[in-house]
Amino acid sequence: MDIISLIWLLIILSSLQPVIQQRILVAQRLNKMRELEKKRNSRVIAMIHRQEALSFLGIPFARYIDIQDSEQVLRAIKLTDDNVPIDFILHTPGGLVLAAEQIAMALKKHPAKVTVFVPHYAMSGGTLISMAADEIVMDDNAVLGPVDPQLGQSAAASILKVVEEKPIDKIDDQTLIMADLSRKAISQVVATVEEILSDKMDPEKAKETARIMATGTWTHDYPIMVDEARKLGFPVSTDMPKEVYELMALYPQPHQQRPSVQYIPSPYGTPKKPNSGTSRQG
Repeated sequence: MDIISLIWLLIILSSLQPVIQQRILVAQRLNKMRELEKKRNSRVIAMIHRQEALSFLGIPFARYIDIQDSEQVLRAIKLTDDNVPIDFILHTPGGLVLAAEQIAMALKKHPAKVTVFVPHYAMSGGTLISMAADEIVMDDNAVLGPVDPQLGQSAAASILKVVEEKPIDKIDDQTLIMADLSRKAISQVVATVEEILSDKMDPEKAKETARIMATGTWTHDYPIMVDEARKLGFPVSTDMPKEVYELMALYPQPHQQRPSVQYIPSPYGTPKKPNSGTSRQG
């Protein structure tokens, strides 16, 4: 083999390597999901939005809940018998309200138990989906978030605040249009949350929780941790299976030259106390 052929072979192998690695990673994920299914006698569905380096160019793509996600989840639910529990592993910053609402309603209608696992965070639309579950299993430090609608770069509740506090003759038409859309968006999300929670708490509690979650009580990135989620009436536990963490490890972020977080990846027990006594020979 001459040097030119060798160079071409190396180029071809280099271009195929990311594809092969990605397929191996996908197989490992499916095996881990199957392991959890056997352990819990359930159907496992994972919606994990991480920034992954895809293709040989290594360009990172950030993921959010979109229509393609909802179509795939709805198909997975359709393929699940009514008597088979669903375990939904969720890791997302949120996304399209329509897609999140479709998933939430489909999970709510599933007759068998639905458990949503939140190992790290499920914000915005992810929280909307979590509220449809019979049980939400969160890591001790995992968070949910408010579901108040956002219009462009602004919170719908904040746009309404401008209209309430500023004379109408000093407000431009575009802001008034946005305010009208904001009012409708908030009303729609409140009604959706009430519907999702209707069979999980009494009507007054569901109405109050919907108001808190959807009307701009907090900023959109406010972290709702385990204790606060329980106070809101969500059925939260912290009994997270180890397989969920192991699955998350199979969704790595793209590597940087200098990682911002480093640690020795092995479990540590209680450290042994150093021997305080001294021994002498003489």
